[in-house]
Amino acid sequence: MAQYYTTMNLKSRFAPSPTGYLHLGNARTALFAWLAARGAGGTFILRLEDTDQQRSPEIYEKALLEDLRWFGIDWDEGPDRGGDHGPYRQMERLAIYDQYYARLQASGQAYPCYCSADDLAAERAVQRSAGKAPRYGGHCRHLHAEVRTEREAAGIRPTLRFRVPDQGILPVSDLVWGERHYALADLGDFVIRRSDGSPAFFFANAVDDALMGVNLVLRGEDHLTNTPRQILILQALGLPVPGYGHLPLLLGADGQPLSKRYGAVSLRGLREAGYLAPAVLNYLARLGHHYSATGFLDSSALAQGFALTQISRAPSHFDMVQLQHWQHEAVQSLDDAAAWNWLAPHLQDKVPTGQEMHFVAAVRANILLPADALDWAERCFASPTVDAEAAGAITGASPEFWSVAQATLRASGGDYRLWTKTLQQASGQRGKALFMPLRAALTGLTHGPELAALLPLIGEERALTRLHAAAQRS
Repeated sequence: MAQYYTTMNLKSRFAPSPTGYLHLGNARTALFAWLAARGAGGTFILRLEDTDQQRSPEIYEKALLEDLRWFGIDWDEGPDRGGDHGPYRQMERLAIYDQYYARLQASGQAYPCYCSADDLAAERAVQRSAGKAPRYGGHCRHLHAEVRTEREAAGIRPTLRFRVPDQGILPVSDLVWGERHYALADLGDFVIRRSDGSPAFFFANAVDDALMGVNLVLRGEDHLTNTPRQILILQALGLPVPGYGHLPLLLGADGQPLSKRYGAVSLRGLREAGYLAPAVLNYLARLGHHYSATGFLDSSALAQGFALTQISRAPSHFDMVQLQHWQHEAVQSLDDAAAWNWLAPHLQDKVPTGQEMHFVAAVRANILLPADALDWAERCFASPTVDAEAAGAITGASPEFWSVAQATLRASGGDYRLWTKTLQQASGQRGKALFMPLRAALTGLTHGPELAALLPLIGEERALTRLHAAAQRS
């Protein structure tokens, strides 16, 4: 199959069906198509395949556009901004499809099929029981016009099937998998228009790509068997065939493909949990694609480093630990003001006015998500809960230690370095024996940000109250 694009005119697309929130498998597909276009200075289209009207409420379309924008993906043509090849919703393109149905019927390459769903299901069951791959038997291929008239007069609404050649091999040059060959006799005549008049995926998807000038189609490997059918449609209509590349599926922790209907992680879910878009971008861009640069990259650098030849054929597994690594990198890439803007909506006025930048500077190395920052805000400015390990560190220190800790804190005026130096001299404790009980008493944990940065946020009065409480425990 010829490749119809160069780096000068590459045009890719993302064509989701808005039937749920965008799961990470589809988000990665969108990202790869976008990276290919942006890296080549090409064009990127967003098209909505909304023919499943029962499962495509407006809320999902709105969410899809919002989530893609948050993710950092923009488009040059689409349902919300128009373009030279619209409309960009399939249900608004039905009149266009009708023209191409008529051309196929006129040339004898499509025919109406009156077989019922029950008849077809029974046929498939017989084929499976005989160890054969299910395919349509061609019952309506050669119906006489009189029979067709009788069936339509009886109220039977036919589907429209594409007539696949009875023999031959179709070669397909996949941009990820290399050349594959399909025996046409194994395909069977397939439906291109449903009985309700709506277009089947095979047909509308292929025709839209051709009419919109799309010359690079990146999609999941679950579409591998769709590709020969779509090439046959385009060849029959004399329309250009794009280059196809099929991405290995993104699998969940259970080894099953991520699905928007089976509990998959969604882009919206990560966003609501507080993940940063650049973190998700860096993670998904590397999930099945090799970058020579191993560090955190902005979207421009990700696009420039993207290459179809670097896409792996092995399936990728979603790994929360890896996502958290890139989240850490993204958090550390923010300046304090940007970090506060990210955290502020989640902190519910937990940080006193004027302390915002000091708080961010103190805790940013110890947070991945806004929930972590909320916990540290509670520990700094409210009443920290004491975990079991911290409780052990507190009770392990003597009552005399806590008495001296309170006295030296008052004498130091809240100066952390002066306080800990004086306390070390007065108590005879040093290292872990000194700092672990203090951290446990002041924060309720035995780990976390530097105490020198936290003490000014906690303040002398709250610190004294917590040291007194620690003394009561020892």
